[in-house]
Amino acid sequence: MTVETRSIRERSAVGRFPSVTLAIGEENDEKKEEQDENNPKQENACRRWLRKACPCCCPHAHDDDVTETIVTGIDEFDNEEETISEKPATESSELNELLLKVRSIDLVKSKSEENRKVHHTDLYQSNNLIIRRGQKFVMWITLSRPFNPTTDQLHLELKTGSLPVVSKETHVIVPLVKQLDQNSWGSRIIEQDSTKIKLMVNSPATAVIGHYRLTVETNSTSGQFVSEHNSANDVYILFNPWCEDDVVFLHSEEERQEYVLNDVGIIYYGTMNQIGERTWDYGQFDEGILAACLFVLEKSGTPPSGWADPVNVVRVVSAMINSVDDHGVIEGNWSGNYSGGSFPTMWSGSVEILKEYHKNKGTPVKYGQCWVFGGVVTTVLRSLGIPCRTVTNFSSAHDTDVSLTTDVYLDNNLEPLEHLNSDSVWNFHVWNDCWMARPDLPPGNGGWQAVDATPQQTSQGTFRCGPASLTAIRYGQVYLKHDAAFVFAEVNSDKIYWQRNVDGTFSQIYDEKNIVGHFISTKAVGSDDRNDITNLYKHPEGSEQERIAVETACSYGTKAKAYSAPTAQDVSVHVTMEDDGPRMGDDAELTITLQNSSSENRTVNLHSQVSVMYYTGVHKATVKKDTTDIDLLPNEEKSLNWTLDYKDYKNQLIDQAALMLTLLGRVVETRQVLATQFNFRLRTPDLIINPIGKAAVGEKMAVKISFTNPLPQVLKAVIFHVEGLGLLPPRKINYGDIDSHASVSITEHLVPTLSGKRKLLASMDCKQLTQVHGVSNITVSNKSTTAT
Repeated sequence: MTVETRSIRERSAVGRFPSVTLAIGEENDEKKEEQDENNPKQENACRRWLRKACPCCCPHAHDDDVTETIVTGIDEFDNEEETISEKPATESSELNELLLKVRSIDLVKSKSEENRKVHHTDLYQSNNLIIRRGQKFVMWITLSRPFNPTTDQLHLELKTGSLPVVSKETHVIVPLVKQLDQNSWGSRIIEQDSTKIKLMVNSPATAVIGHYRLTVETNSTSGQFVSEHNSANDVYILFNPWCEDDVVFLHSEEERQEYVLNDVGIIYYGTMNQIGERTWDYGQFDEGILAACLFVLEKSGTPPSGWADPVNVVRVVSAMINSVDDHGVIEGNWSGNYSGGSFPTMWSGSVEILKEYHKNKGTPVKYGQCWVFGGVVTTVLRSLGIPCRTVTNFSSAHDTDVSLTTDVYLDNNLEPLEHLNSDSVWNFHVWNDCWMARPDLPPGNGGWQAVDATPQQTSQGTFRCGPASLTAIRYGQVYLKHDAAFVFAEVNSDKIYWQRNVDGTFSQIYDEKNIVGHFISTKAVGSDDRNDITNLYKHPEGSEQERIAVETACSYGTKAKAYSAPTAQDVSVHVTMEDDGPRMGDDAELTITLQNSSSENRTVNLHSQVSVMYYTGVHKATVKKDTTDIDLLPNEEKSLNWTLDYKDYKNQLIDQAALMLTLLGRVVETRQVLATQFNFRLRTPDLIINPIGKAAVGEKMAVKISFTNPLPQVLKAVIFHVEGLGLLPPRKINYGDIDSHASVSITEHLVPTLSGKRKLLASMDCKQLTQVHGVSNITVSNKSTTAT
């Protein structure tokens, strides 16, 4: 605001003046010129300055001029203020007429300060204020003069999205109040020191999460002032698992540490009999990752007004992590041909993927499969404040016709009808659980919710899945949203075999009830152990409760009539393997056991077929077939050794080295049908990582990575990938070829940036061999100091 003394005759020549920037208690740095109060012709400094700047607008005053004080240019001067070096002085009596301006804003936002600590956001590698909704935070505002609560007003404004609207809570006006209400936005002055005031600000637990632009507006008797937007004062608001009023509230502090704050985890893969594990860098606090996660939400095109509801956010994330429909983060590829991108097994974490997607402004990253989708979903949801974990289901069904059964169609010779067999059972499938209340569902369905970003089936027209209540899945309540029926079929569908009749119809000839959904696994809280959470998804197999859940669910499916009274069975068949199973490069050996529980002789016509499979359960190639007749004496158990030679599979394997042995047979005497499928994989060697020397922040160290080729053939164009949060950013090493059965080692140098217990991850990929990886625990000390 500027104060001017002007002649009435020149009232039409009102000019624009820079604002005076005096603060209470401070001396004016400008030199004041003395003015003789007894001499009415003596000009004050303000008028002299204006006349010098613009003589035509402000001529010399005459003796008979009558003067008045006019306040001008209140709103327009702020932008001119920086360009004018000489400013007119003003009398102390005029100070009360000055605008109440905002000189600076201190959000107390460094990682070591109060806000970031109490909001559990001090791990984010960001210089912005990051807070969790439903929780108070403090800030300092420096004003141009002391704040007078009787005459001055002040409020904050927070805006998110491209079109902020007050009614949609994307434009938030935070009033100054005497008492804060935990259910609404508000700020209160808790300390005042001359021109500085300290505010305590409260956000409701229902606030829209996202990236907000902050400004401060004041009103006084002299007019209105709005601070300029400064990106350094932007505020990021997240979901709050520590706040009881937030729907994502998680009661256990240990679980919050694991499912929100842990930035490294374990993802399980393999088969139900050969569970493998690999360490995954979630990296949700890494520099730029929060911005990338919010970019994913923005790229979806959904309005920010919906981002207050974690159900909506999870639906968006589920759709956006895969590239189908909406050019999301990762392009899925199960073909075995990964030219133009990276092998899905190469990735060891989410950071590189999300940063690449953000950097390339939304171009999908190539390529991923289910564990990659699952790992990135965990990163995004934990970064946004939603508790999340990565989950693996072994023998995971993919129901394609909403029957809630896994159907296998056979011709009259018991040969599979491949063109009809669209349902499949994946060796393993990775998805996510996220934690939230579900006020949109009947009571009791809150807690863990299944969400899946791997594109399989559409949900409301988009490739996404969930969140589906685990409680609803466990009890077969598949009519509850979202996508509970699909998840139920993944973990608890029966496998039903249908045989084609002469007239072209199909008859149900056999069913397997304990074939789908085993060893559902996630990393344990606070340790690297595997936690089996199958009981959260289903009742114990074969129990009365489990059967009721299956029948309840299937009553809503397309094959409800498939459940008829079971037939008697006196011959059984099952498959086993020794120890951890066959190794890559060796012959695969399994044991087939037949048991006759009757008091009569039985003869079994047994058909065996082994196929190379994608881990998703999709058939690639049949590598061996066999038929044999087996005689069983009364109450006899007979074991058969079954072998698959290396030469039969070596040129057919892909990705996970997954195979499936299918056994189909009929008992001659009773016409009983026998059927089972046994999934197994060929185990690959681990990478051995050995740190060399001590690990200290800022000091160079080395690691040695060793590997032995298990195959009797050359590995072509081998690529190593190394990364570790706080140790080494993702690094790709093009190694070249590795000879048959040869051992190799590489040495990498790194400089740790974070202290504490860290994990260094490495993986190796080539066309002939994938899913080779290793992890090393490295304890990093603080930077050593040398005595001077």
